[in-house]
Amino acid sequence: MSGNLALVPPPAPVTVSPLDTLQQMADTLDTLSRYAAEAAQTQTQAPRTPEPEPGPPARIEYVHGAEKIRYAIQEALGRARREILTAQPDGPRPDATLDEAYAAVRDHLSRGVAMRTLYQHSSRFHEATKRYVQTVQKHGAQVRTLPEFFDRLIVIDGEVSFIPADGDRTSAVVIRDRAVTGFLTDVFEKAWDRAEPFPFRPCRAADAASEVVPDMRLAIRKLLIEGCSDKAIARRLGVSLRSVQGHISCLRDQYGAQHRFQLGYLMGKGEDALPAID
Repeated sequence: MSGNLALVPPPAPVTVSPLDTLQQMADTLDTLSRYAAEAAQTQTQAPRTPEPEPGPPARIEYVHGAEKIRYAIQEALGRARREILTAQPDGPRPDATLDEAYAAVRDHLSRGVAMRTLYQHSSRFHEATKRYVQTVQKHGAQVRTLPEFFDRLIVIDGEVSFIPADGDRTSAVVIRDRAVTGFLTDVFEKAWDRAEPFPFRPCRAADAASEVVPDMRLAIRKLLIEGCSDKAIARRLGVSLRSVQGHISCLRDQYGAQHRFQLGYLMGKGEDALPAID
C-alpha cells in the first residue's frame, strides 16, 4: 500500500431552488391546516361536559360592611312568611335606625307575619324607642325588655339567622344551617321567657325606673362579682358609663364598701344573702 493517501473530492453541494423551498413550505402549511381542521371537528363532535349548576347558598356565610349586611338582612326579610325574632342590645337606638327598622318590617306585619323583639330595660327611657314600640305593637308585634342578655340576633322563620362576626359589628354571619338556627332560636326563647313586656302605656322616666332599676342593680351585682369593668357593664346593660357608676355608688353605700374592689368582694362573699335593692 502506497504511503500516500488518495484524496477523495467532497460531494458536490445540493442546490435547492427558491421554487422548491416555497413548495415545501406550502405543503407543510397545508398539512398543519388539515390537522387543525380534524382536531376542531373532533372537538365539536365530542360531547361537552355540562357546566355545574349553582348550588344552594352556603350554610354559614360571612358578610362584610354595613351596606352588604343591610342588603342581606333585607333580602332575607323579604322571604319571611311566619315569624321574625330580633334581639337588639346596647340600649336605645338612633331615631333614623328605628325609622329604618319600621320600614323594613311594616309590610310583613301587615301581611300577618309575627314579630317578637327583645330590648334592654334602658330602652324604656328613650322617647323614640317608646314611639316605635307603640307603633309596631299596634300591628301585632310583641316587645319585651331584659336588664342584659346575649348579642344582637335576627332569626327569620327558623330557617336563617344573623349574628355579629366581630366586636364592632362591621361583619355579620348569615346562618342557614337548621341545627345552628334552632339553637339560636332556643336561646332567644329562654331570654324571652325571662323578659318583661314593654309597657303599652306612656311611661314617665320615674315610673320606668321603679320597674327596671331593681333588675338592673341585680345585673350590676352579678357583673361586678364576675370582675367586669364599669365600661363593660355599661355596654352589657346598654346604659351610660355615668349611670353605671351611679348605681355602683349606691351599692357601695348599701354594703358599706370603701371602694369598688371591696364592693365586689363583699357581694361575692354574701351573694346568698344580698341586701334589698332600693
